[in-house]
Amino acid sequence: MTLGIKTGSSSLNDLNAAIEDLSNQLIQDNTALVILFFSMHYLSDKQIAEHPDHLTVHLQQHFPDIPVIGCTTAGEIGCSGYQQHSISAISLSAEYFQVSCTRYSNLKEIALKQWGDQTVKLHSQHHRRYRLYDDKHTFGLLLVDGMSGVEEPLVRMMASTISNIPLIGGSAGDDLHYTSAFVLYQGQIYDNSAILVLITTSLPFQIVKSQNIRASDKRLVVTEAIPEQRTITEINGRPAALEYARQLGITDCDQITIETLAAHPAVVVMGDAEYVRSIQRVNPDNSLTFYCAIDIGIVIRIGYSINLVQSLEQTLNEVQQEMPIQGMILFDCILRRVELQEKQLLQQASELLSAHHCIGFSTYGEQINGLHVNQTCTGIAFGHPQTPQQPGLFCQSQNQSQNQSQEQNQTPNASFEQAEQSDSDRRSP
Repeated sequence: MTLGIKTGSSSLNDLNAAIEDLSNQLIQDNTALVILFFSMHYLSDKQIAEHPDHLTVHLQQHFPDIPVIGCTTAGEIGCSGYQQHSISAISLSAEYFQVSCTRYSNLKEIALKQWGDQTVKLHSQHHRRYRLYDDKHTFGLLLVDGMSGVEEPLVRMMASTISNIPLIGGSAGDDLHYTSAFVLYQGQIYDNSAILVLITTSLPFQIVKSQNIRASDKRLVVTEAIPEQRTITEINGRPAALEYARQLGITDCDQITIETLAAHPAVVVMGDAEYVRSIQRVNPDNSLTFYCAIDIGIVIRIGYSINLVQSLEQTLNEVQQEMPIQGMILFDCILRRVELQEKQLLQQASELLSAHHCIGFSTYGEQINGLHVNQTCTGIAFGHPQTPQQPGLFCQSQNQSQNQSQEQNQTPNASFEQAEQSDSDRRSP
């Protein structure tokens, strides 16, 4: 039995039917927030293309007066594990969660000061609204357009602005089309945007990170690159794709498949820590485009994979030993799913995720604290309520915050800050 959270997923093809199905699975008293992770399949539906407001109508019909956020995916993690062409979701109860949200628009302008001011404002409003005195029970959850290419400066800004709050997140996908990814905020779909949610909870929680890629002894130097485009043009003074292929013993770049890229990403070693820098594609000019930025002069190593399922199981078992898990939100790199499919381990991994009540999606990048990483699984695990429940954390402040919110004419269970930037990035899919 879960307390404070409910998870669900639906593979029904019709959008309205899928949302209705989810509402029946997620319903609980006094819901503070619903988070949806949904396939681009639903946004390419002819009905939605012709009537983009139908999504808003369906959400208002089945989740009346409940804040809903979310994003598109490169695949979903639902009740049965890895899924496709579906919607997975989680609802958080106001009995255990206090929530404040904001949307950053026009990401590609990289307005660092404006982002910082907006983050400070959100943090201050969250404290004031819920009468909080510290961030001991608070974490941040980030959903960002995975095609924006600005995750690095965005998470660095957040890490420096609210440095005492742990942060996890994922980059929205579009089923490997690499054209447009979207976030969902207040019933509207946006590209070139990100959503930050500050969540304070009386439930115990733990940040999760799992990585199965290790660095080999093959060292390469980035000699030419276009960091703002996340593209490396030369490695060791040779065309990047040709040198990458040579290091792997591949004679023809046409033989480099997505499975090759998943099995052998680049790894940056910093002290004892290893950070994966995954390759998205090989370009016609033999350059390599990555899921994150890499600068000229960086030394990278060719990565290799250890057993992904065993690595994930070890991570989940370690969390379980520290804190019995009642549910998890996971942001899992799409290339991990590709590797599982290639090695015919997808079902085994799905059973593991399902057993630990995981909800989430396959991403174009993952965030943890101040880092944007690749080929990693990040997330947050929720434990069961402590016995006796921590006194005073929610009991008094809920009534106060509800009175405050009614005065401000806001939804009673969550605070949605209005973005001060223009809405030029709103899109009809």
